[in-house]
Amino acid sequence: MSKAILYDATKCIGCKQCEVACAEQNKLPYDDAIAAEQQQSAHKYTVVLAHGEKFMRRLCMNCDDPTCASVCPVGALKKSPLGPVTYDASKCMGCRYCMVACPFDVPKYEWNKALTPRVRKCDMCSDRVLAGKQTACAEICPVEATKFGDRDALIAEAQQRLRDNPGQYVNHIYGLNEVGGTSVLLLAGAGESFQEFGYRTDLTTEPMPLLTYRVLSRIPDLVLLGGAALGGIYWITHRRDEVAAAEAAEKKEGE
Repeated sequence: MSKAILYDATKCIGCKQCEVACAEQNKLPYDDAIAAEQQQSAHKYTVVLAHGEKFMRRLCMNCDDPTCASVCPVGALKKSPLGPVTYDASKCMGCRYCMVACPFDVPKYEWNKALTPRVRKCDMCSDRVLAGKQTACAEICPVEATKFGDRDALIAEAQQRLRDNPGQYVNHIYGLNEVGGTSVLLLAGAGESFQEFGYRTDLTTEPMPLLTYRVLSRIPDLVLLGGAALGGIYWITHRRDEVAAAEAAEKKEGE
């Protein structure tokens, strides 16, 4: 059964323990300067954003049908049946198509690394999930603002929270349907907006690789149509030349 993370901004106290746990899990540096950074980077996979007393987490959404994996020409990015979107640095050729394709602007590149730079992002603690454990960020959260579990169960829980306290939340579970659904689900408090924390609200509810496939699937038709059109133009032009040559020949014979 697919796993997921549920983050509830109304419960978050901004302690940033999830940032610390993520850094430890992925062997990333973490100091006061990094803690103060308000954006994801190659050395910070998750960030707790603060607008006054409002909080929101940013991390890889680990899409159900990830665009990053669909554009990767070497299969360095893959969707796990358990939920995480994993990355194999040994396969990566550094094309960075994933960075361009991601609708959430998540993958980051190690620009300051001269030798074998990698694409970096949260992989939802894939090794822990495979071992039947919680993600590091969920396990450490002291107020259960971040929870980990079966996706369907977390969706049901999020829907119940919205029903029980409609005035406390934005009436939307972000990640439920965005780009076909994601393995990270977000709840925002009333008076907040996902957009103010950098989350796009204009995304399709269909998986983006499906949209790409639809475009690519039309290419053969366009090629055939274009070929037929060019062939028709060539035939008309060639036929016109033939008629002109025949008329010239008849005129010459008449003389």
